[in-house]
Amino acid sequence: MKITEMFGAKALLSFEVFPPRTERGMTRLCGPGGVLDQLYALDPAYISCTYGAGGTNVGRNLDVLKAIKAPGRTIPVTHFTCIDGGREGIRATLQHYLNCGIDHMLALRGDIPLGQDGTGGDFDYAYELVSFVRETFGDQFTIAVSGMPEGHLDCRDLDLDIEFLKQKQDAGADFIMTQLCWDMEQFRHWLYAIREAGITIPVDVGVMPILDPAATVNMALSRNGCSIPRDLAEIISRNWIFPNVFAPNEPEDVIEEKKMAFREEGIAYTIRQIEQYKAMGVDGIHLYALNRYDAVAQIATESGLAG
Repeated sequence: MKITEMFGAKALLSFEVFPPRTERGMTRLCGPGGVLDQLYALDPAYISCTYGAGGTNVGRNLDVLKAIKAPGRTIPVTHFTCIDGGREGIRATLQHYLNCGIDHMLALRGDIPLGQDGTGGDFDYAYELVSFVRETFGDQFTIAVSGMPEGHLDCRDLDLDIEFLKQKQDAGADFIMTQLCWDMEQFRHWLYAIREAGITIPVDVGVMPILDPAATVNMALSRNGCSIPRDLAEIISRNWIFPNVFAPNEPEDVIEEKKMAFREEGIAYTIRQIEQYKAMGVDGIHLYALNRYDAVAQIATESGLAG
């Protein structure tokens, strides 16, 4: 079954994981009773797996995808970027994915590596990759593309960014997986704007659970340019670890107490956010599982996504 055949009245639940760098991490994620086995119990429509720009850690990526596919409990989706990718290399790699039974992909330009001027490959934009995959493989792949509710950092304005998203749809994309967005009014504006622009494919919303103050600040400010709204800023402020969350210098018991308080408030915040997304009529919620289970299970269950 294709993911696009599963979108309907109820928002789909899905997860994102990443390929561990160590054997221990692989066992914890993919081994018997590991995180993947636990996530299956929540009945996700699919689980996607990232890999680094230029295909770094691609071997582990495929290992994780094979592990997701093997039990037949859900659909594996690979991330795939343009970085350092020539046409023939991309063709061969994607054929290998198909040979392994991986026929869903998230087509991305990818983050330009530091010190590099462009993608270093044959394609400079994600829509070119989408077009190539359609021309080469027809409908063998179901293709998701990224949507940026606050606009891509490399794009000068949101209207132009939406035009690029329309190009990806017109090139053959099947659905949208959004970058995280905590600004609900901005997301509402973006969702209205893309529909007005003629973008009709389903929208699956990327949601990062608010669990750790350093990870939250880092995700917002690293390469995403993601706004931190007042209510989330208040949660961060109430539980701030001095002098800053990246170089804590408070007593260990105080740090642990603040981290636990932040986690509790963050989970409640994430559940409220998902409820707002669902009220807007989005087609799915794609939870970044962070290769963990307990917190995302709580969020998926209490928000009504699981089951």
